[in-house]
Amino acid sequence: MKKVLGIGNALTDILIRLQDDGFLKKFSLPKGSMQLVDSILSEQISNAIEKIERSLVSGGSASNTIHGLAALGVETGFIGKVGKDRLGDFFEFDMKNRGITPLLLRGNSDSGRCISLISTDSERTMATYLGAAVELTADDISQNLYEGYDYFHIEGYLVQNRELIEAALKMAKETGLLVSLDLASYNVVEDNRDFLLEMTKKYVDILFANEEEAKTFTKEKKHENALEFMSEFCNISILKEGSKGSLISCNGEKTKISIDPVKSIDTTGAGDLYASGFLYGLINSLSIEKCGQIASLTAANVIQTIGSKISEEQWIAIKQKIEEIVK
Repeated sequence: MKKVLGIGNALTDILIRLQDDGFLKKFSLPKGSMQLVDSILSEQISNAIEKIERSLVSGGSASNTIHGLAALGVETGFIGKVGKDRLGDFFEFDMKNRGITPLLLRGNSDSGRCISLISTDSERTMATYLGAAVELTADDISQNLYEGYDYFHIEGYLVQNRELIEAALKMAKETGLLVSLDLASYNVVEDNRDFLLEMTKKYVDILFANEEEAKTFTKEKKHENALEFMSEFCNISILKEGSKGSLISCNGEKTKISIDPVKSIDTTGAGDLYASGFLYGLINSLSIEKCGQIASLTAANVIQTIGSKISEEQWIAIKQKIEEIVK
C-alpha cells in the first residue's frame, strides 16, 4: 500500500467543553475561529480553565489526518517540531503508539498547544500557542524525509512561515509525491489568500476546504461556483458542506456526497478526518464517489466524540462499513 507523509504544526490539543459562550467573549475569541495567541494569553486562558475537566491528545490539523490514516492501516510519517518538555515527549509517544513514524525535531520554546473550546452546539473555537512548532523552518526540509512516501499532506496553518510551506511543497513535487492541502481556518485563509492561491496553482493536486474557507478562498458565495473556481487550480477539489455532505470535482466531473445524520457533540477534527477517509480511498484506487463516502463516514464518526481521536471500537465499525462501501 502507498505511504503518506504529513507536515504541520505539532500541537497538543487541550479539549474543554463550555457551559456557554461567555468565556469566548471574555477573551475576545470569535466563535468557530482559530486564533493564534502568545504565551501570556495562552497562560491566562489555561488558568481560567484550570478547574474545568479537560483531555489531552496529540493534535494539529495534518497530524489528525495522519492519525486517521494510520488507524485505517496506512503507513504514515509526520514532520513537525516540539519542545524539549513533557508535552513534546507526549506528542512523540502518542505518534509511535499509533504506528506513525515521528519525524520530529526539538525546538527551544515550549511545545505548542491548542486550547479547543467546545460550545454547547458542538462548534469549536481554538486558541493556539504555536511555541516550538513555529520554529520549524525551510532549512529543516530535506529530500531524505520524503523518501519512500507517495502522498504528501500539508495543512494551511503553516502559512505563518511562507518560506517553509513553499519549500515543503516544492520538495514534495520534486520527489514525485501527490500533494494534498487542507485550507486552514477562514480567517487564516483571508489573511493569506493570494499566497495560498499561488501555492495551490503551482504545487497542489488535491484541495480540501469547508464552506467558510471556500467562500474566503474563492470569493464565491454559491458552493457550486466556489467548487468551479477551486477546480481551476488542481485535479481534485473538495468542498465540505458539514451536515449537508460534500461536493467534489475531479478533472471537471462533479460528485455530490451525502452524509448520514448523526448527533454532533464536537466538530473538532471533522475536516481532518474527512481528509483521512478521502485519501484512504484514493490510495486504494477507489472511485471518487466511494472516496467521498468513506470520507463522510470518518468525519461523521469523529463529531460523535470529544476531540479529534476516534475510539478503537468506532474504528472497528468504520472498517466494517468501509468493506461494505468497497463491495
